[in-house]
Formats: sequence, structure tokens, C-alpha cells
Amino acid sequence: MSEPSPSLDRTAVADIRPPPRHLAIIMDGNGRWAKARGLPRAMGHREGVEALRRTVDAAAALGIAHLTVFSFSTENWNRPQAEIDALFDLLRMFVKRDLAQLHRDGVRIRIIGSRHGLSPDILELIDEAVSLTRNNTRLTLNIAFNYGGRGEIVAAAQSLARAVQNGEMKPEDIDEKAVSRLLWTSESPDPDLVIRTSGELRLSNFLLWSGAYSELMFMDIWWPDFNREWMEKAIDAFRCRDRRFGGLGV
Repeated sequence: MSEPSPSLDRTAVADIRPPPRHLAIIMDGNGRWAKARGLPRAMGHREGVEALRRTVDAAAALGIAHLTVFSFSTENWNRPQAEIDALFDLLRMFVKRDLAQLHRDGVRIRIIGSRHGLSPDILELIDEAVSLTRNNTRLTLNIAFNYGGRGEIVAAAQSLARAVQNGEMKPEDIDEKAVSRLLWTSESPDPDLVIRTSGELRLSNFLLWSGAYSELMFMDIWWPDFNREWMEKAIDAFRCRDRRFGGLGV
């Protein structure tokens, strides 16, 4: 990673630079956390929900305006049915148990991803959470559920193709802004920092468009162990990075 100038103290740099406006997290390692303890994978996912609850609280307290978490990918449909059912049950539990408190805390919930293949009761829960919290402004929580970055781009491309076909726009009108407006993540700014837990070093089809210039951080801990202390370490490291966006910097 890019480091600040040797003449600058890292602590001083971290103190004067703002935290990420938008933090995104690939919550990875629930199953391995459980296996290491001789527990069923479902217990790891349950502890992962507790880590998510801590993370939302910490993000709001630390002044992060947008938090996006990778909850269930389109590739996760390939997992055993019992595990898929457990993941869906956890979404139900999270919304039913925590929605009222999240609303009181000023958290706006958005579920980003495809609605295809989701059961009616899941869709009803999603719509309830989004509708109840739509006017909250303290923190936007994007839950990427049934989400895939390539699918997000394909959906935007299909919308643009329909617009051209219907005479609503010309092919030459299609630019990066036109694509960005049609992404599932369009209501949040591009993520400043993407964290992945578990030590894996890949994005796994997460935020492929909006994360083009995100700072990446890979943590060698499993998701259930993530807490405010780890988030603060990540934010401090982010503040020390020199983001040039293709330029030469200063």
C-alpha cells in the first residue's frame, strides 16, 4: 500500500484525514470460524450476524455514512440447501429482531441485488425494511443479498439497451455516469475502502464497477471475530494511504 511521506508522522496523518465515507465489507470466514471450534457451519453464520450488529453500531459511531456488506452472493446458490436455508433464516431473524432498533438509531436499510429466486416472504421483509427506514439519514446500510457484481453490470446494460431500443437515448449517450445511475449501488457513493476478512485475497464478484478505485484491505481474521477495534485499525490504515486516482498525487 502507498505510505505517507517519511517526513509526516503516521498518527498525525491519520488524525487529519477523514474516515471513509463509504465502507464496504466482504464478510468471510463464518464456516471456518465454526469448524475451528468443532461447531456446525450454521453457528458460524449466527455469530456472523452478531458481528454485523457490532459493525453497524461501530460504523455509525465512527462517522461512516454508508456501509455495504456482502451477505449472500449469486454464487452462494451452489452451496448445500441446508446452508442456504440457514442463511435465509438469518436474514429473516436479523430483519425481524433488529429492524425496529435500526430504525430508532437512524439507519436506512437498502437490500441490493437481484430479486429473482427469492421467496415471497423474503421479498416482503425486504420491502418492509426499505420502506420503514427510507427517510433515515444517520447511516445507510446496504445489504448485498442475492448479489453479484457482474449481474449488476449486466442489469444496467440491459436497461440501457432497452432505453436505446425505445428511442429514449442514443448509443453515444451511454457513458460511465449513465451506467452508474442504473447500478443497484447508485444511491451510495463509490466505496472508499473495501475490507475482506478471512485472509482470502480476492473480490469474489463484489462491487466490480463502483469499487474500481476503492482501497482494498485483507484481514487475516474470520468475520465473527470482527469488531470495532478491527474497524478502527482499518480506518487508521486507510487514512494513511495516498489516494491518487491515476494521477501523480502531491
